[in-house]
Amino acid sequence: MKKILLSAYLVFAFVLTGLAQAAPNLEINTPAINALKSSMQKRHNQLAPHYQSGAVGLTKNGMIAIRDAKAVPLKHRQGINQLVAAENADRGKLYKEIAVANGHPEWESGIRDSFAGRWIDKAKSGWYFQGKGGWVKK
Repeated sequence: MKKILLSAYLVFAFVLTGLAQAAPNLEINTPAINALKSSMQKRHNQLAPHYQSGAVGLTKNGMIAIRDAKAVPLKHRQGINQLVAAENADRGKLYKEIAVANGHPEWESGIRDSFAGRWIDKAKSGWYFQGKGGWVKK
């Protein structure tokens, strides 16, 4: 009986160790993921000047936010708010789709964190991102 319990424990420990070491494939593609990436790429050209001006910044949770509304003329603020909302909707869907495509919907939070770091790493000089103490200019 002790040998059976020990064997069961070792198998269980092995499975847990294997799961702990599993990592999501962030480059995985499905039709839904490709559509989201395409939508985001098209929108990027509209957002890039706002990243550069400091009006929009990258958040620490993998989204974007209006950082300085005064950097956008009043007549264009509704448009930038719509762009930010659309981008964040696509980003949220992207993180979920990647988690599901990896067969682990529970990984969504970790995938979001990974992308938050990626977005900040890829940000151009002069863009803003949220650091530990608030907004930081890269």
